[in-house]
Amino acid sequence: MTLLLAAAAFLAHHSFAADFDTTRRVTLTGRVTKIEWMNPHVHAYIDVKDERGMVTNWTLEMGSPNGLKEKGWTRKSLKVGDLVTIDGSRAKDGSNIANVRSIVLPSGARLLAASSQGNTS
Repeated sequence: MTLLLAAAAFLAHHSFAADFDTTRRVTLTGRVTKIEWMNPHVHAYIDVKDERGMVTNWTLEMGSPNGLKEKGWTRKSLKVGDLVTIDGSRAKDGSNIANVRSIVLPSGARLLAASSQGNTS
């Protein structure tokens, strides 16, 4: 039974290269609508307004909770309602999903997102 659970967890995790394209960089500014602190990745969701005022919700994939902690994050670093700017890579399928490299918080602090892309400055 334990082996089956381990196999299921392994298969549920995905490769960065399979889902994201480093040549499709994206910078987004939006308000946080939801945060999910769980393994293997923390996910945040932001509403991004375009130049016409249309709002699109984006899913932001970051590193694991432990990986974020190593980069200086706490569970209070990001809150629903915060206006943030992210730098990352867009999903290969064109969906509104980004793997985050870094995020600028309302305080102006820039935190690395412990992403699968590696550490970038």
